[in-house]
Amino acid sequence: MNIALWIVQILLALAFLLAGSMKVSQPIDKLKKNMNWTAHTTPGIVRLVGTLEILGGLGLILPAITHILPWLTPVAAVGLVLTMIGAAIVHVRLKEFSGLGAPIILLLLALFIVYGRFLLVPLS
Repeated sequence: MNIALWIVQILLALAFLLAGSMKVSQPIDKLKKNMNWTAHTTPGIVRLVGTLEILGGLGLILPAITHILPWLTPVAAVGLVLTMIGAAIVHVRLKEFSGLGAPIILLLLALFIVYGRFLLVPLS
């Protein structure tokens, strides 16, 4: 189970680091072409979401590999669960039901890390 958790942590961290970096570094007009929700909020919110995704991605890996405050890894996963709940709500409010797949999958993977790292194989 530990290996499965590590694989999911690494893949999820990569996904959130890439997505967050894009939201933080790309011009908002460029993001609007592929992420309709960015047209319905402020640039500050888009940058905030990107920053949260980057911090969450780092939190999935760094505490675990450095053994410094390893309890932060499942806490970071909780933060990503909340972020994906927010993403799903935004897609529903905008009636973008086809956009729900990715947030739901990412949410479920983050929940797996929460469950696994809090209860099954806690990091020490």
